[in-house]
Amino acid sequence: MMDRYSNFAELSRHEQDGLDFTILFRHRDSRFAIIAPHGGGVEPGTMDIADALAGSDFSFYAFKGTKKSGNTILHLTSNRFDEPVGLTIAGNAAIVVSVHGTRDQNDTILIGGRNDELKQRMLEALRAAGFTAEISETTGLRGQDPANVCNRCTSGAGVQLEIARGLREKMFDHLGHRPVRQRTHIFYDFVASIRAVLSLWR
Repeated sequence: MMDRYSNFAELSRHEQDGLDFTILFRHRDSRFAIIAPHGGGVEPGTMDIADALAGSDFSFYAFKGTKKSGNTILHLTSNRFDEPVGLTIAGNAAIVVSVHGTRDQNDTILIGGRNDELKQRMLEALRAAGFTAEISETTGLRGQDPANVCNRCTSGAGVQLEIARGLREKMFDHLGHRPVRQRTHIFYDFVASIRAVLSLWR
């Protein structure tokens, strides 16, 4: 996906906060921050997943596209995502887990980022729960750049979860229609698998 805007400053000159997008966040005294930089209509379902993963325990942030249509122009690539509140939430955490969505119609979860041990534990937990998951070797989805928002934490090593559209459509009834969207057992299985890993992390 080619970004319309090169950074948040440029985006905010053309798009209106509160109309085209909104910023949601909760700060917690926790080592983890769960971030959805492409929430709302940009990559549908990712904000809901991040919110549930964070729960009341971990810090949460979402950039939420709220246009009636055409939200994809709000996409800022993770290596250039520089919305100030999001960077603050990330920078206050030891480890960031960012939640994204690919356009693929399969059920695959690609796990990227610089935290190899946490990636491996998430991989094992997801596969044990019946999900199709792999460590990402896909160009542009590996999450290895230090500037990637998932790595903008104090450890410099976070995790990036790229969830295929096909799987997100199974996590929700009516993925593209938020007012009637319902979460399915697959959503809750995914959230439980990842939260179990985070709760045991030391």
